[in-house]
Amino acid sequence: MFKIYGRKSSFKKDIDSGNILLNEIFKKKVKNFLEVGVYQGVTAKNVCDVLRKINNNNFMYYGIDPFEDTDEKFDKKEFTLKKNKFFSNPIKNFWFKYILKENPHSEISVKNFLNEYKNNVKLLKGYSNSELNKVPIHEIDFAFIDGGHSYETCKHDINFCIYGMKQNSIIVCDDYDQLHYGVNKAINEIASKVNSLKILNKRLAMITV
Repeated sequence: MFKIYGRKSSFKKDIDSGNILLNEIFKKKVKNFLEVGVYQGVTAKNVCDVLRKINNNNFMYYGIDPFEDTDEKFDKKEFTLKKNKFFSNPIKNFWFKYILKENPHSEISVKNFLNEYKNNVKLLKGYSNSELNKVPIHEIDFAFIDGGHSYETCKHDINFCIYGMKQNSIIVCDDYDQLHYGVNKAINEIASKVNSLKILNKRLAMITV
């Protein structure tokens, strides 16, 4: 079961989609995982929980995100969540601001949150157009793309994975149903270039390289 862990996640109101993602990871017996768009690390934590069940401690998770260094211009262009907003719940705000003394969107906060997997997690702070080059993409079995949502960024991220990942590896893209984003167009354009394209539900599209 996908867990929220008291942090913000786009799966909070759509646990079914989170569970579909985790089930695909488990079915494919994934060892090395890439996530573009880490946000507060909730999906990362859930994925690492599943990867440990599959591989014990012999797995790697790579996550790319600008974390707290994003800006309003980027968020508007890429349809990404506002990183300067904390929680509507005052108790959570108090907990992060005065007890943990952390910005939950920051790289250090996400690292602390994932601390039990510190030997299995590599976070890359920045945008995918520069940070994807630092990932050993040929070793990745499964990529989850949920970073920038403009057509240009989605096309770049998907193509980078398609042409770098080994045959029969998996790419799942989020927000396929958001037609004003660029995700739908970018995915539909590559349908003829991959082994298969499957719409898992209205939100998630799965590409087999």
